[in-house]
Amino acid sequence: MSFRNLLVKLADVYKFVLRFFKEAVSPPYEGREILHQCYQVGNRSLFLITFTAFLAGIVFTKQSRPSLASFGAESWLPSLVSQAVVRSLGPLITGLICAGKLGSSIGAELGSMQVTEQIDAMEVSGTRPFSYLVVSRVWATTLMIPLLVIYTDIVALLGSFAMVNAITARDLFCISMKLSPQ
Repeated sequence: MSFRNLLVKLADVYKFVLRFFKEAVSPPYEGREILHQCYQVGNRSLFLITFTAFLAGIVFTKQSRPSLASFGAESWLPSLVSQAVVRSLGPLITGLICAGKLGSSIGAELGSMQVTEQIDAMEVSGTRPFSYLVVSRVWATTLMIPLLVIYTDIVALLGSFAMVNAITARDLFCISMKLSPQ
């Protein structure tokens, strides 16, 4: 790709972003479509986020415990896990899943609409396809991602809680049976 083509692509992206902000604040607003897309964004990614976050909480706790135990700082485990999950792991999991799952889903949906000329039909019928299709989806993801991050944090912390309780139960069992906990 030449430098000129790169500049042309950057100009296209700039025009697209400018058009988004212009149409995002100018009426009529597509409130009903934004709510529908919010539901779709949450619904499409909820199962995968739940599964991934719960496992991430379990694995992070399982991997962090021996390091803290070697320094005699096992009591810091809840603090370490909660800070790591809330500050970085939760937003990272949510961002990666939403970028992959939602990005590909929205791209495929809009691409198939373009191929089947549904977007052209919307222009002919007098609707604003950019506002209806693009602005509503961007607003929906902008509104839902922070909520999904909070949900991811909660689920990951529940996974960590489950792991800590499993480890504690195992250690108590080993002590009662006079075995060495590992």
